[in-house]
Amino acid sequence: MNIAVINSGSSSLKCKLFDMEKREVIQSFKIENIGEEGSEYPNHHAALKSLGIPFHTLDAIGHRVVHGGEDFLSSVVINEDVLEKIKELSPLAPLHNPSNLEGIRVVMKKAPEVVQIAVFDTAFHSTMPEESYLYALSHTMHDKYRIRRYGFHGTSHHYVAKKAAEILGKDLSKLNLITLHLGNGASACAIKNGQSIDTSMGFTPLEGLVMGSRSGDLDPAIILYMQRELGMSVDEVSEELNKNSGLFGICGENDVRSIIQREDKNAKLAINMMVRRIQKYIGSYMVLLEDIDAIVFTGGIGEHSEYIREKILSNKRLKSLPHLVIETDEELEIADECIQILKKV
Repeated sequence: MNIAVINSGSSSLKCKLFDMEKREVIQSFKIENIGEEGSEYPNHHAALKSLGIPFHTLDAIGHRVVHGGEDFLSSVVINEDVLEKIKELSPLAPLHNPSNLEGIRVVMKKAPEVVQIAVFDTAFHSTMPEESYLYALSHTMHDKYRIRRYGFHGTSHHYVAKKAAEILGKDLSKLNLITLHLGNGASACAIKNGQSIDTSMGFTPLEGLVMGSRSGDLDPAIILYMQRELGMSVDEVSEELNKNSGLFGICGENDVRSIIQREDKNAKLAINMMVRRIQKYIGSYMVLLEDIDAIVFTGGIGEHSEYIREKILSNKRLKSLPHLVIETDEELEIADECIQILKKV
């Protein structure tokens, strides 16, 4: 059974073709700078066409969709109603959902007879209880405007949780984990009996940990101050918090590998702030979970930076906990989701 997994970004396209019987990647593609000046790919249609993949011969095509809101609590077969709901959710993920949607529409035109499946980053976190996903705002903010914590990186957290269960030789439904997806974007997740009960990202991927260029947690009154006292527009505030903050805002760059090599004060401060925030989340999740089977590191930083892992685990309480380093594979997780959907179709 052959399945393609498509991750369509605003100016990029990632595609992997899997032989699911062997659980092997047959082909892998990555195209960047789509639609940008000088690019040979003016749009996603041209990029997909260049791949030469015979989409019509596949058993299914899985699409990564960042935001499923409260409409999609699991993966679904794509139809026009699903496409319309993904479009309606675009204000919640303006940098991601429109691009995801464009990729889906292009592929559906190329292979209309093949089952197309949407797999949502938010779906794994749909098991969070109300006290976790609600903000302390009036009920109107949630009931009418759907302002709540959704969480992201769900496919990654779910994948590494399942791999942790295999490594530990335990049933996932009986496993308590703290999973740390650490990369340019970063999030923590508390997993109790195999299900997400809390996560650091919230209404958007901006909340939570100190990231490459995102601020993570901050006093919301700062945003009001930036607008009222500094005269910044909504777009300027968004730019500041999403692209000019985090590690980049503190020390001028967001590549942890490079920052670690530096000896200046700001570089050390950036790393210490990032680590401290991660430790705070681990501490809070230890209380929520009570018993913890392991802390799992994944993502580019989590998998490859022993230095960062050691700093996080330098706290004597954390040293006593088992920890695992697991390479995430979000594309394979999406392909696995497609298999489960095909069994029901």
